Amino acid sequence: MQITSSAFQDGDSIPIRFTCDGANVSPPLEWAGIPEGTKSIALIVDDPDAPGGTWSRWVMYGLPPGAAALDEGLSATEATESGASHGDNDFGRLGYGGPCPPRGAGPHRYYFKIYALDAEPAIPGRALRGAVS
Repeated sequence: MQITSSAFQDGDSIPIRFTCDGANVSPPLEWAGIPEGTKSIALIVDDPDAPGGTWSRWVMYGLPPGAAALDEGLSATEATESGASHGDNDFGRLGYGGPCPPRGAGPHRYYFKIYALDAEPAIPGRALRGAVS
């Protein structure tokens, strides 16, 4: 499976618009290669370089198997129009929390991970990364 964004390339800096120094909106994402038999899709974005350990920036689950993209600026509501759910990020908020490393911390890496699940797990609302991954 492959996940990409039209807003930035793999290995590039994430544009300010998608960070806490900008509008802090979620970037547009697309993915391909979802295997047959997938029952639902989950998305996790994290920062392994955060001072306290890996920091979850976006947790989303229950995306339908036919979904192949997310639009820019997705609303941070518990349930989305597609029936998917946002979990809580490590800021304690629903939805996307963009890059926001402490001043002087140096560059951080951000991993956008897509998961094809062979079941529709019973995950409670506002789930944390650990309940999804």
